[in-house]
Amino acid sequence: MKKVAAIDIGTNSMRLLLAEQEGERLTYRHKELNTTRIGRSVDSNKRISQEGIETNIEAFAQFIKTARAWGAEEIEAIATSAVRDAANGRDFVEAAYQETGVQIRIITGEEEALLGYKGVLKGVDGLPERLMVVDIGGGSTELIVGDESKILKGVSLNMGSVRLTERVIDSDPIAPQEHQRLVQEIQAILSEELEGLKALRPSMLIGIGGTATTIAAIHQALEPYDPDKVHQYRLTLEEIKALLNRLMMMPLAARRTVKGLHPQRADIIIAGITIMTTVMTAFGIAALDVSEYDNLEGMLSSGGK
Repeated sequence: MKKVAAIDIGTNSMRLLLAEQEGERLTYRHKELNTTRIGRSVDSNKRISQEGIETNIEAFAQFIKTARAWGAEEIEAIATSAVRDAANGRDFVEAAYQETGVQIRIITGEEEALLGYKGVLKGVDGLPERLMVVDIGGGSTELIVGDESKILKGVSLNMGSVRLTERVIDSDPIAPQEHQRLVQEIQAILSEELEGLKALRPSMLIGIGGTATTIAAIHQALEPYDPDKVHQYRLTLEEIKALLNRLMMMPLAARRTVKGLHPQRADIIIAGITIMTTVMTAFGIAALDVSEYDNLEGMLSSGGK
């Protein structure tokens, strides 16, 4: 048995997975999260702010310290949408390496999709012939269709909960016309890849990432968050729409008090759930299954490559 660790630096949050691994099987998993929001303003400024760099290096160093104290023999680290889009993304990676001695790998959207799909396969039994995985991040959304052995098509779209919140949402609570603009923006971005993915006829949708797990947590009013109750939790499209409508009527201050919704995600959850409902509607898929296994677990398959 080997102790390993994986770190994902996403647009909204940084996450750590500590795991015990026997071959390809994970016998123990523990996750930690820090809402560092490295992608704040990257969509408009194309740069990570100095504050963002400092905050994320500090959080990364703390995760490395935690992993080493736990006894991790290997530490894998990746950065996704915000870091790969930022003009100074590699400066951040170099500074983090100088601080910790651990190399962060900036991955493409296609690599991100592959890792997410591999992670899902580790945690779900009895998959259908055609499966779609949707990974809604802060800066991008990955859509992946595949079967039990391979990906048939995977795309990364520049729409995420942080990116679209900054781009579209100004009112509090969100105004109906503003939400309509949000839906139209998502539909326009989605249209680029919709027909090619629909032609593969996915029959099941699995959601990974913070938006999907938060939907499951809110629906169950989980306090504290319980990964065992979130993993493989199923919601219908109508249940998710009802949840979205409830949150849209609340000002931000009230959303911060909702059970199951982390206060630091309250400002971006409207955009995240709207991406989910728009994707489900576009593909005619009536239910969402949520997976706690995602790209962190995918990184620990064959060294994450």
